[in-house]
Amino acid sequence: MHCFKGAGRKPAPFLLTGPGGRRHSARVNAAVPPADDAPLPEAGLVYSKFETEMQVRPDDIDMYQHVHSSRYMDYVLAARFDQMERCYKMPMSEFQKRGYGWFMATAQMNFKRPLGLGDRFIVRTWIEQFTLIGVKVRFQIERAADRKLSCDGWFDYVMVSMETARAVRLPEDIRVKYAI
Repeated sequence: MHCFKGAGRKPAPFLLTGPGGRRHSARVNAAVPPADDAPLPEAGLVYSKFETEMQVRPDDIDMYQHVHSSRYMDYVLAARFDQMERCYKMPMSEFQKRGYGWFMATAQMNFKRPLGLGDRFIVRTWIEQFTLIGVKVRFQIERAADRKLSCDGWFDYVMVSMETARAVRLPEDIRVKYAI
């Protein structure tokens, strides 16, 4: 695991970033309101970057003899699950025990260089920004052998109630645990 400093960016316009501008208030479950004295993290804060090393498997290869584009998303999701447990000390099973899950609202992936069969690579992820109902996670995937960037991008995740499948406010204790 490695930690590095990153830089912040503006949120996607549809995500709530503070108590003002309540565009989605009818869809946000108020059962988990933020603490009155707990301000949302300020824009521009830098959060830790974490790395997971993986290897391309034969079933990741497409007819062009490189990793299929859909597998890059799988790599990021697998790395996040690893990092949630190993780095943040709160695995997905803890969210499920509390009745929460994560929906991916938006994905942006920029393909730079292909990965091939047997290539070892590093998936680096970090939280770029918290919103009222989720997080923006940025990522980079680079070949381990030459440290060349293969893919980068970001995902917007929204926390949902597993009971209703509706967005809920991100509980303060989870925000604090992930704001490292």
